[in-house]
Amino acid sequence: MFLEQLINGVTLGSIYAIVALGYTLVFGVLDIINMAHGEIFMFGAFVGMLLVSKAGVPLPVAFLGAIAVTGAMGFLLERAALRPLRSRPGASNLASLISTIGVSILLENAAHRIFGAGNHPFETPFAEIRFPVGPVNVYLVQVLILLISLLLMAGLALWLSRTRGGKALRATAEDLTTAGLLGVDTDRMITVTVVIASAMGGVAGVLIGMAFNYINNQIGLSMGLKGLAIIIFGGMGSVYGAMAGGLILGLSETFVVAYGSSGYRDAIAFVIIIGVLLVRPQGLFGQAAPGTGH
Repeated sequence: MFLEQLINGVTLGSIYAIVALGYTLVFGVLDIINMAHGEIFMFGAFVGMLLVSKAGVPLPVAFLGAIAVTGAMGFLLERAALRPLRSRPGASNLASLISTIGVSILLENAAHRIFGAGNHPFETPFAEIRFPVGPVNVYLVQVLILLISLLLMAGLALWLSRTRGGKALRATAEDLTTAGLLGVDTDRMITVTVVIASAMGGVAGVLIGMAFNYINNQIGLSMGLKGLAIIIFGGMGSVYGAMAGGLILGLSETFVVAYGSSGYRDAIAFVIIIGVLLVRPQGLFGQAAPGTGH
């Protein structure tokens, strides 16, 4: 029982981590919370559902379709809702935050009109395939979700630390003005960041459909709030904090459901996060503000 729930928790936590990474990338570069990220994630889930369950295409094609659609949405978001405010003299980060809230509401209403209310089945041909590992049965879907999540997180970490583009992104995140003086095309790096974050949301959307076998137009709000909580818990702007926070939240929720009450699933998990923040306000991997003494 414990081992089975551990596998379920790691599977769910790895999806949470990918959602949180999208928030972290944008916050690290633009110093704002992209409140439209949850709805972009939701559209990725619906694109995957349409391609897999309705069109009957192979799962890799569904991932590519979700990445293409959500990446394009991220590009449009940056060009239409973020860049005009960023280039306007005197505009604060609060203006960009409000702009993303507006986009979030627009996308949620668009999804309701396009896809309707209620649950939509997300059917994969291998959903019931399982194999014994010691005393527990492991589903093939769980293995695929974990592998894809780990590859995506490892690939992102390597790209950020080893490639020219990743170093340019980190320089932009560290200091926008200095990076520009050093020859980094900061506008281009900001666009790339938002597109990558949105594309990762698309991948996470397909993974959540695979994990639960259904989706609806409310998952954007739910996953968006959890992703926001995770980056605060792990440390604002920390890639490794987002990964660790996602896994901890997924494990907490799973064990609360297994050994407690499903009605307290979200409450207990968030109580744990609040408890950690009371001890370490900057989050697990965050840096304390100068002069705070922590």
